[in-house]
Amino acid sequence: MTYCVGLMLNTGIVFMSDTRTNSGVDNISTFRKMFTWEVPGDRSITLMTAGNLATTQSVVSLLRERTKEPSERHPDILGMSSMFQVAGHVGNLLRDVIATHAEAGQRADAAFNATMILGGQIGDGEPCLFLIYPEGNFIEASFDTPFFQIGETKYGRPILLRAYDQDMSFEEAIKLLIVSFDSTIKANLSVSLPLDVHVYEAGSLRNGRTFRVKEDDPYFNDVSNGWGAALKDAFGQLSDFRFPDADDENDR
Repeated sequence: MTYCVGLMLNTGIVFMSDTRTNSGVDNISTFRKMFTWEVPGDRSITLMTAGNLATTQSVVSLLRERTKEPSERHPDILGMSSMFQVAGHVGNLLRDVIATHAEAGQRADAAFNATMILGGQIGDGEPCLFLIYPEGNFIEASFDTPFFQIGETKYGRPILLRAYDQDMSFEEAIKLLIVSFDSTIKANLSVSLPLDVHVYEAGSLRNGRTFRVKEDDPYFNDVSNGWGAALKDAFGQLSDFRFPDADDENDR
């Protein structure tokens, strides 16, 4: 399993992904799930992947190969004129790869499924964020739906819903995502550090700050411990539950 989040802000987009893959409790590996392309001054594109590793690696490899030798049949995402076109191309490619694997294998199509988050900016267009489904179709984020998650989404979602603000700074957004990832990591062993982070600043048209949060990262550990302590303090401040007296119970 995995966990990836793309988060839209007024100032740009923050991407974060874990790096754990596993096919059993005794077979755990680390693989990058975030990939970036850029033409400085023209575009920055980020892709995050979740699902069958062979499927996602095939899609990324094909995208990379086509940037080296584009053709009319196999266009290059670095030559497309909008993020919408890129999302459509990646969706079609994902669908075709899944179909190819399913035809060659002995198992159901679902075994080869994958989902992807695509984001970035091209030329004069606005920064965009898309969620791409295994069928190849996709939806676009807005400030009504300002973030997308893929993989193990349920544990980290509540903190995003409660604390997100489109006016927050990149630093605040990274802190928010770290809390979301920490909650997921504590609840599910299939998600783990290191975490990959990419911050795209709107209008820059180039890849932004990219870094990896490792297991011994002091800030991550500080936030993790601080969040746990803050939750305990908040729980202690809530009013105590009281059992209803006998008369109240009889009235029910």
